[in-house]
Amino acid sequence: MQQDTFISHLIELRERLVRASGVVLVLFLIFSFAWPGAGAIYDFLAAPLMHALPEGAKMIATGVITPFMVPMKVSAMVAFMVALPYVLYQAWSFVAPGLYEHEKKLAVPIIVASTLLFLLGVAFCYYFVFGQVFSFIHGFAPKSITPAPDIEAYFSFVITMFLAFGVTFEIPIVVIILVRSGVVSVEKLREARPYVIVGAFVVAAVVTPPDVLSQFMLAVPMCLLYEAGLIFSRFVGVRQKDVESRPSSIDPTGKTP
Repeated sequence: MQQDTFISHLIELRERLVRASGVVLVLFLIFSFAWPGAGAIYDFLAAPLMHALPEGAKMIATGVITPFMVPMKVSAMVAFMVALPYVLYQAWSFVAPGLYEHEKKLAVPIIVASTLLFLLGVAFCYYFVFGQVFSFIHGFAPKSITPAPDIEAYFSFVITMFLAFGVTFEIPIVVIILVRSGVVSVEKLREARPYVIVGAFVVAAVVTPPDVLSQFMLAVPMCLLYEAGLIFSRFVGVRQKDVESRPSSIDPTGKTP
């Protein structure tokens, strides 16, 4: 019986993975070959850097297939970000039958808020951070050189920065979950504020380029988001432990036995 239940879970997991992957694949094909096109998406991604470069400067591609592969990677990244709500919905649908009612009520706002915060972090990085950082960096470039960044190196840089800011903007969610689960109290988190500030600048120094501006622009939002998490945590009560055990199995129809 348990083996049948386990197999049914695997079948459901496979189906949901196929659905999520299918949506990402369809969006990838549309964005790459229909509208707006992989090249146009990469041009949009490279716009903050191109505006900071001297007039007439262009990016270069050192690999034979790099001009094709890098725009495809960018299209795949955009397709996944656009499909992220649906991907998270499939993940939620898979785990929801095994949750208690109060956990379901908390999980839905957390999933929605975490998705919005991640996308907000990416948007903040693109529209605000990139322009300031690129202008700051290229302002120090000697006049005797002509900047020509490699498109693959730029894509790697963009992915790193997007992940750094996207994950950073999840700090309020982490704080709320810690308080809600009773792992730590709001008072303890307030006492840890000096360590959090130091840790924010250390993390920013590790994940950002070696310039003061980009490190500062990541560390400051981290500290502010931590404070925001403390504020919202005051409205979240500590969940009392359930005296009953969690359901050990779920039938293929999604109902707990």
